[in-house]
Amino acid sequence: MKRIVTIQDISCIGRCSLTVALPVISALGIECAVIPTAVLSNHTAFSGFTFCDLTDQITPIVEQWQREGLTFDAVYTGYLGSFEQIRIVSHIIDVLRAQNPALRVIVDPAMADFGKLYTGFDETFAREMTSLCKKADIVLPNLTEACYMLGIPYPEHGCSEDEYKAILYKLSALGCPTTVLTGVSLRENRIGAMSYDRESDTYFCYENEHLAAQFHGTGDIFASVVTGAVTRGMSVSRALTLAVDFTLACIRSTMADADHRWYGVNFESVLGQLTAASDAMQNEPVPGENHEN
Repeated sequence: MKRIVTIQDISCIGRCSLTVALPVISALGIECAVIPTAVLSNHTAFSGFTFCDLTDQITPIVEQWQREGLTFDAVYTGYLGSFEQIRIVSHIIDVLRAQNPALRVIVDPAMADFGKLYTGFDETFAREMTSLCKKADIVLPNLTEACYMLGIPYPEHGCSEDEYKAILYKLSALGCPTTVLTGVSLRENRIGAMSYDRESDTYFCYENEHLAAQFHGTGDIFASVVTGAVTRGMSVSRALTLAVDFTLACIRSTMADADHRWYGVNFESVLGQLTAASDAMQNEPVPGENHEN
């Protein structure tokens, strides 16, 4: 069985970060090891929260794993809360790649959305995040995060297809061979993701229905599905298709629940669909899988 280590915070309530990554990756048939960077009582969209910084535990955990002779097939990073955490994780990637040169690195530079950085972050932090993205095989920013990393204005009124492609191309120039933009919308009432593969100089885009609802944690669900899917051997285009469809299924399930919570989606109710879809997709054509220059 393949093994992923995901490095991000854990919110005890909130359906995000590690409480999403662990079950989603496990549902894809992959062992998921975790390095919690912090423990929060609940995520920061609540009116208040407790916070315990675990930065000083990250390196000792990895050192103990080395003593045990443990290796990994992939590293997946999510929300990192400080410059120090970015630098520590960057070093850990080097250490784990030395043990396994085939290590896949997936970076979700979770730091901004809707044109604004999260509380506590600034443009300097965004530039520091690019140093981690340079070490990634796949980077998964939303449009806001991509703009901050590139130092370009956020397009308040959306992007054309060519503009999305230009942003992906510029992201690849940072050093990451496969770049992905989430939240891409090329058609009315549709939303999805677009990728660029630098080696083949090709783009791929997949969209599905855009529901009129906003829930926390959907970006973590998307990134976790992509990470698990590519680790089990799927192409990026198949992984993006699976992730878009599953994220939509999570939102649909949540909206159908009269007692749903505002702080996250009911991903648990559709995990079985993810397992079945990933098994089927492994060998079936992907709708719309047509690369273009």
